[in-house]
Amino acid sequence: MNSTVGERTPGDQVDGANSLVYVVFITAAAAMGGFLFGYDSSVINGAVEAIRDRYDIGSATLAQVVAIALIGCAVGAAIAGRIADRIGRIWCMRIAATLFTCSAIGSALPFALWDLAMWRVIGGIGIGMASVIGPAYIAEVSPPAYRGRLASFQQAAIVIGIATSQLVNFAILEMAGSEQRGHIAGLEAWQWMLGVMVVPAALYGLFSFTIPESPRYLISIGKTDRAKEVLTEVEGDRGNLDERVAEIEQAMHSEHRSTFKDLLGKSGFLPVVWIGIGLSVFQQLVGINVVFYYSATLWQSVGIDPSSSFFYSFTTSIINIVGTVIAMVLVDRIGRKPLALIGSAGMAISLALEGWAFSYKSGSGNSVSLPHTQGIVALISAHSFVLFFAMSWGVVVWVLLGEMFPNKLRAAALGVAASAQWIANWVITASFPSLADWNLSGTYVIYTAFAILSIPFVLRWVPETKGKALEEMG
Repeated sequence: MNSTVGERTPGDQVDGANSLVYVVFITAAAAMGGFLFGYDSSVINGAVEAIRDRYDIGSATLAQVVAIALIGCAVGAAIAGRIADRIGRIWCMRIAATLFTCSAIGSALPFALWDLAMWRVIGGIGIGMASVIGPAYIAEVSPPAYRGRLASFQQAAIVIGIATSQLVNFAILEMAGSEQRGHIAGLEAWQWMLGVMVVPAALYGLFSFTIPESPRYLISIGKTDRAKEVLTEVEGDRGNLDERVAEIEQAMHSEHRSTFKDLLGKSGFLPVVWIGIGLSVFQQLVGINVVFYYSATLWQSVGIDPSSSFFYSFTTSIINIVGTVIAMVLVDRIGRKPLALIGSAGMAISLALEGWAFSYKSGSGNSVSLPHTQGIVALISAHSFVLFFAMSWGVVVWVLLGEMFPNKLRAAALGVAASAQWIANWVITASFPSLADWNLSGTYVIYTAFAILSIPFVLRWVPETKGKALEEMG
């Protein structure tokens, strides 16, 4: 799937407030996939202990049920580009919405553990597709002067989805008497938590009927007149539309459809591909998704009751939104690399403090507790970790992946980088329960080490893409 070509310089302004308002609307609609991405990724947080109890499974098996959706995510990310290039960006969104809807219904009404896992894989494929098609579509319709901020809509939607899932889970838990297996209208609370996702999934599908196809895709299939209409809508009256279309066509003709083979050099992947993979992997290896997949369980493990643990999980989601807004404001002002470095340093300190706090835990099973001081430190450092991640790597990685690859490699390279991200996410998610059983403090020390290692990685290899047109990426 190809991104915008024929970009103008970032100093150009969009002609007409109406055009900008319209671009914001279609960007927000496309980012609804990010909302589902965040919602589905985090909603399982409220169900993990109920699933463990319902099916009488240990930590290792539970981790696989939680993490198996990420295998589907890797598949979805790998195939999204080809689907979007063949049938269009909008139809790719509709397929993802359908997969989300089926997954929500199936996950809420499983016959056994195996089909719960199957429905999570199906939902994961939808997440993976949305994770690729959203940023790519937004890049293709965004004026260059606003591309960084509009690209941030995807991450903003993700964190809002995470927060919404926590709030919905909390409300359902309250209705069920603070019991994850409490009954509401014949279903257990955890089933409602998973099933409610059908609402935003349906909305995503409906929104896809309200936004235009990408001008670039329309030109690629010969619908030039319609492409001109969309260009006018998103860029305003910018002069000769024939010249604008010719500009896009020329850039398209100078490219070829990227394949996996294009990413290979004499000794494996090209350096820029490894940088993209590194960004994706480091984003996950700091352990961010542990906060959203297992936070309720984590707080319960240190003596906080279930209702309060859900409250703390929700507050981390609010912090996540605040951090994302900060990143959206700063990403086009101070640049991608400075934000990433600030985030890495802040995450390393926060994770180190969490590791220190959890080294003081005592007891086992349902009787685990932390001393008062260490408990306070654990709560504050967990929230600061989320803040530093959200204001840096949460946004910057997606912006960089949409910008840093040369045009001739962008589709295939973005698919590989996104797949690597999901695989790294799976490794962290699947390993956390067993690592936590082994040594919770030691687990956070491992995440701290990855946060520290990300600093020289950014300094040495990551390019600054602020203010550059996509055609300048070489």
